[in-house]
Amino acid sequence: MEEMYENDFNEVFTEPWMNTACLGYAVTALDNLGYEPEKITEVVMELKELFDWLTVEDADEAYKASDY
Repeated sequence: MEEMYENDFNEVFTEPWMNTACLGYAVTALDNLGYEPEKITEVVMELKELFDWLTVEDADEAYKASDY
């Protein structure tokens, strides 16, 4: 699956979607913030579960609707 996005100049780009890349971002962020390995494992396991049940579009909407 490819993800499409626009930059500040309204140029459209695509990148391949990889669950492992998403996990890498999450692991790196949590590690940088000093989370314990057990907590990082919990987050990774939850994300892996969500990959099976939540579409990329649904995840995008969930993020946009969040306070983050």
